[in-house]
Amino acid sequence: MDMIRTDWTVAQVAELFRLPLHELLFRAHSVHRAHFDPAEVQISTLMSIKTGGCPEDCGYCPQSVHFNTGLTPEALVPLAAVVDAARAARDRGATRFCMGAAYRNPKPGQLAKITDMVRAVHDLGLETCATLGMLTREQAESLRDAGLDYYNHNLDTSEAFYPQVITTRTYADRLDTLKTVRDAGLKVCCGGIIGLGEGDQDRIELLHTLATLPEHPESVPVNQLVQVEGTPLEREKSVDPLTFVRVIAVARILMPRSRVRLSAGRTDMSDELQALCFFAGANSIFYGEQLLTTPNPATDRDLELLARLGLRPAAPPLPA
Repeated sequence: MDMIRTDWTVAQVAELFRLPLHELLFRAHSVHRAHFDPAEVQISTLMSIKTGGCPEDCGYCPQSVHFNTGLTPEALVPLAAVVDAARAARDRGATRFCMGAAYRNPKPGQLAKITDMVRAVHDLGLETCATLGMLTREQAESLRDAGLDYYNHNLDTSEAFYPQVITTRTYADRLDTLKTVRDAGLKVCCGGIIGLGEGDQDRIELLHTLATLPEHPESVPVNQLVQVEGTPLEREKSVDPLTFVRVIAVARILMPRSRVRLSAGRTDMSDELQALCFFAGANSIFYGEQLLTTPNPATDRDLELLARLGLRPAAPPLPA
């Protein structure tokens, strides 16, 4: 069994990233088999519970008030709509339900409604996840007490490249939020986006930062940029698919027990690329036809692909 390490150096990560691809895939798949059933893929569903109107200026995001993307801001959705969506996701095979709200940080009245949502989804027997922006310790504890299992807060890219993408908060703000939710007893979901205009060194440094957190994130979503008209990154050059595979493989080696998730951008990925990612150690996907405001493959299409690859959805975790 591979030792879990949080003392990786940037040079060690770079050495992995630059291995011949067949060697990197062999190592990653070996680590994957040592820690997971290689035929099992965990299924999550993501719902936007409050869309648009976000004061942040993340250059990839159609929900920012700084960009004209044709998105109409919406209020927090009703509790009943969340429960219906969560039940439908569970019935289609999802084991985790993620709720995303376009906030810089939620206000007390907003958080109270969201804790009700978390409690209701938890009562359906699903794992729960939320992404709501920055949190205080008290807010994180409130969500935990309502039954929240995971908190998502992505680092997006390297600390050096981060100001090229986002200026309304700092990398330190992101790291502080990760510490806050971890200290509150929540599991962490944290990854990044490939294709923001960053270089390989930024990808290496992002992976290094994730792998040297005091504890590895339990979930590591790896997103491929979805180019949205009206955002600053709408014409960004697409990333070489094999570079994306390298990111997945290195993430698997560095964080052996984390679920590495194929997240946004799968509509632009071929079946062959996704198959290679699963071999490289990805073992989680988002399921459903929309991720917040961007498209995602249809549920039936995902089930068909998993079946063709001889993979199967993971069973719900046993109660603690």
